[in-house]
Amino acid sequence: MADLPLWRTIAASHPALPGHFPGHPIVPGVVILSEVWDALCASAGRPLRCTGWPSVKFLAPLHPNEPFTVELEFTGVESARFTCRSSERPLASGTVHFAARPGAEQVNSG
Repeated sequence: MADLPLWRTIAASHPALPGHFPGHPIVPGVVILSEVWDALCASAGRPLRCTGWPSVKFLAPLHPNEPFTVELEFTGVESARFTCRSSERPLASGTVHFAARPGAEQVNSG
């Protein structure tokens, strides 16, 4: 099942940006993946533990303050596909594997 895209923006003041290409900053890939992970956990409605990123491809740079979406599709009980886009321009895509965090109970939204 595909979820609605989740909008994100990485502020120019983010602590990972200084030194990441001074004068022409771009958001590091690990920061984008952190946003994917946060979106995945929010969509799952329960605490998760990452078990791997079997496939990640960065397709274009993301600049500070540039809005982008995280699109998720759960492809199994413990896997999802993601695509990040800015103005319909693909930024990154791949797959992530996860498991329920031990001792965590599912959050009910209703």
